[in-house]
Amino acid sequence: MLVPKGPSHTRPGRIQRLREAALYALPAIVAYAAIRLVGVVAVYVWARSSGRSPGARLASSDGVWYLGITQDGYDGFAQTQSNMAFFPLYPGLTTALDRISPLTARDAALIVAWLAGLAAAWGLFAIGAHLHNRRTGVLLAALWAAVPHAIVQSMAYSETLFTALAAWTLYALLRGYWVTAGVLCLFAGLTRPTASSLIPVVGLAALVAIVRRRDGWRPWAAALLAPAGWLGYLAWVGREVGRPDGWFHIQDVGWGSTFDFGADTFRRGREVLADSAMPQMFVVSVVVLLAVMFFVLSIIDRQPWQLLLYSGLLLVTTLGAAGYYNAKARFLLPAFPLLLPAAVALARAGWARAITVLVTMAAFATYFGGYLLLIWRWSP
Repeated sequence: MLVPKGPSHTRPGRIQRLREAALYALPAIVAYAAIRLVGVVAVYVWARSSGRSPGARLASSDGVWYLGITQDGYDGFAQTQSNMAFFPLYPGLTTALDRISPLTARDAALIVAWLAGLAAAWGLFAIGAHLHNRRTGVLLAALWAAVPHAIVQSMAYSETLFTALAAWTLYALLRGYWVTAGVLCLFAGLTRPTASSLIPVVGLAALVAIVRRRDGWRPWAAALLAPAGWLGYLAWVGREVGRPDGWFHIQDVGWGSTFDFGADTFRRGREVLADSAMPQMFVVSVVVLLAVMFFVLSIIDRQPWQLLLYSGLLLVTTLGAAGYYNAKARFLLPAFPLLLPAAVALARAGWARAITVLVTMAAFATYFGGYLLLIWRWSP
C-alpha cells in the first residue's frame, strides 16, 4: 500500500541537511575554536600585563594595511609600498560588516577572520571525514589550530578566509560539485595571490572531466569561473598602474618580492641555522622542512591528486619566492593537506595519544603566538 507523502516523508530540505552537517562537524569546530581561544586569551593577558592593546596587536602588520583599505580604499599606486598588493575580498567583507554594525573597523576585521577560521575548520573536517573518517576530520581541524604560527588565524589577516575558500573548493572538487568549486575558487582568487596554486587544480580537474565527457556543461563552467577573480583583480591593478604586469611590478619595486626558484629561501635558511639569536626564524626553517617532509608523506599515502597538486604548488610558490623569509611559515598555513598524514596517524593511534600530541602542540603555539606578537619585532 502506498503511503501518502507528507512533511515527515519528504526529503530533508537544504536547511535540514545543513543543520545535520553542522552537527556532524561540531566536534571539529569546537576543538578548533577551543585551541584558538586559548591562544587569543594568552595574547590578551600577556599584552595587558605589558601595557599594550591586545586588539592592536591582533590587527598589526598586514592588518594595518587591510584596515587602511577598509577605511580609505586603494591608493592607486601613489606610494612605494602600494596597498594594491593586497587582494580585495577580505577588506571588502570587513568594510561591509563595519557599515552594517556598530563595530569598529578593527573589530569587524577580527570577526571576519575568526568566522572564516571556523568555516575553514569545517572545510578541513569535511575533507578529512570524506577521505578517511570523522576522527581524522576532527584531528585535521585541531592540528591546523595548533601549528606554530596559528596565531595568524586569529589576526586581521586573510589567511583564514583563503583557507576556508580553498578547503571548500577542494571538497567540492572531490565530490564533483563543479559549479560550486568554480564559484568558490573565484572568490579565493579575490582573497590572496596564492590562489594561483588553487586555480590550476580546478582547471585540470575540469579538463579531465571534459575530455572524458563527464557531467555535461558543469566542468566547463568551473574552468571559466575558477580564474575569473584572480585574473580580474590583476587586470584591474594593471589598468591602474598602466602596465599589464602592474601587480607583479608593485610586488617587485614596492615590496621586494620576486620569484627566484628558491635561491633566496635557501640562502636565508642557511643564515638562520647559523645564527643563534633568531628563534622565530629558526622555527620558520623547521616548519619549512616539516612541510617538505609531509608533502613526501602525502605522496606516499597516495592522497588524491587534487590535494597533492594544491599543496605542491603552494610549496613551490612560497619557497620559490624571494624575500620575507620570516613569513614563509605563515604563507604555508593554507597548505592544510600537508597535515593529513599526521591526522591519519593520530586517528589510528587513539584519542589518548592524539590528545597528548594536541595539548603539547597547542601549548607551544600559545606561547609562540604571544612571542610573535609581543616580542618579535617583524610580522609573523
